Amino acid sequence: MLVDLYTASGERLEGTPWEVYPRPQMKRSSYLNLNGKWDFTVTPEKALPEKYEKSILVPFCPESLLSGIKEHFPDEYSLFYRRKLCFPADFFRDRVLLHFGAVDQYAEVYINGKLAGSHLGGYEAFSVDITQYLREENELVVRVVDDLRSKVQPYGKQTLNRGGMWYTPVSGIWQTVWAESVPEQYIQSLDIQADGEKAVIAVHPAQTGKVLLDGKAYPLCDGKAEIKPENPVLWSPENPHLYEFSVETETDRVESYFAMRSLEIKTVGKYPRLCLNGKPYFFHGLLDQGYWSDGIYTPADPEGFQRDIIAMKALGFNMLRKHIKVEPEQFYYDCDRLGMIVFQDMVNNGDYSFFRDTALPTVGLQKLKDKNMHRDAATREAFCTSMAATVRQLKNHPCICYWTIFNEGWGQFDSDRVYEKMKKLDSSRFIDSTSGWFRQKKSDVESLHIYFGSWKKLKACEKPLVLSEFGGYCYSVKDHLFNPEKAYGYKACNTLEDFNRDLQTLYREKILPAVKEGLCAAVYTQVSDVEDEINGLLTYDRKVCKADGEALRTIARLFQKAIVD
Repeated sequence: MLVDLYTASGERLEGTPWEVYPRPQMKRSSYLNLNGKWDFTVTPEKALPEKYEKSILVPFCPESLLSGIKEHFPDEYSLFYRRKLCFPADFFRDRVLLHFGAVDQYAEVYINGKLAGSHLGGYEAFSVDITQYLREENELVVRVVDDLRSKVQPYGKQTLNRGGMWYTPVSGIWQTVWAESVPEQYIQSLDIQADGEKAVIAVHPAQTGKVLLDGKAYPLCDGKAEIKPENPVLWSPENPHLYEFSVETETDRVESYFAMRSLEIKTVGKYPRLCLNGKPYFFHGLLDQGYWSDGIYTPADPEGFQRDIIAMKALGFNMLRKHIKVEPEQFYYDCDRLGMIVFQDMVNNGDYSFFRDTALPTVGLQKLKDKNMHRDAATREAFCTSMAATVRQLKNHPCICYWTIFNEGWGQFDSDRVYEKMKKLDSSRFIDSTSGWFRQKKSDVESLHIYFGSWKKLKACEKPLVLSEFGGYCYSVKDHLFNPEKAYGYKACNTLEDFNRDLQTLYREKILPAVKEGLCAAVYTQVSDVEDEINGLLTYDRKVCKADGEALRTIARLFQKAIVD
């Protein structure tokens, strides 16, 4: 049985967790949240079990405190989730869709003992049409298998032997489960393409109908509507303006939004610059790994994202690099509406070698051809499949300005070819093919990591210069540590005063001069402590901010001034 559960901030977790609508860019009136207590059991067998010995709180992974389980199970075992599925009388239209925000890693969905659908991939949303299997009262069972022994599927920073920069593994359901009813002919997806002048809304599959915005109707022609607002208000972190609209067809209606903003590379003065809305802009950011002390991959409540974003904006930051993880869409919606740029990473797969991927590059050996790296065809295909799914799922969010394909060589292969694949998926954003090292020919930016050694390599070149990781200064806050016995980071500070002095010195003496000499973006490591890592500006439980906000806000203003002077 589940005991009373509390968030890291000490608040009792009550009611149905994560009740917020899970798909903010395509809302319908029909919606049934299926989070909450589910029956749970784990077995080496694949057959549907007769008994369920435990309860689990969905959408928290079983490894987390908030799930009520707090245990990782052997890779070859099946995790079974079960709950009753009953619908309100006024819920039904023609079809019922069952949605999963994310399930790590392979999921089978059973309705009343019948297999209704399956999905492979732990970081993207998927849906199952369950209409034909429904009765008046229903049993929903989800079988999940997560095997970290195989490196074919994307796994991020999960490891069976956590420690240092590798973290507790996550399995099972870790995002919202929900249902909606739709008409026979329904809007399956929206494609939104907006720049600084117009927005094009495309409905899939193509249907007749209209887009409604500010009381004006725009007809759908071949499933598309073009909108050109008079005196468009451009989106930026300083003014995150959103245009809310609805789409109505003969049988369906959804609500959504878009923002108008432009991204381009221009030569300004002597240097190539990343420009937002036609002007050079310094992308002043933080590495954001999206780990939580009580929920691991999932914050206790959806407001957790908002609290992090607001806290980082209050320190003067305008960008988060979402590192090796795809979040619930609530995170991106919060960034859209609150004004936080996102540099979005793809989730790595393939093997990791400390010697090849970390040790040699750290001492300066960063040239390595990648056409023959990670040659396994299944691993390459799985990465490209996941990349395409990530872009499809997130590309309507205006906050995302930058895609990162490979990080520090992890799973890297033939990056020039993969860059071309990404360009076909989305040519409207900046693309960083190889964050850190092992650079090849094709990338929109020159992307470097500097934690140790000389800063002389931070020099402008023919591509916009991005410092995509640096810093990682550590300060241990007593009584706010995941592991008091071990600490991981890149420079230890004995006192809070030392931490803030060294952090400010780093920004003023290394980053600010580089901005004047062509640096376009910088990503400090990191938003919060994560398990053994204590190099966050926030502690892992989010109760303590280590940084001097007034000093960092002053530095942020100097960056924006320097990039336009």
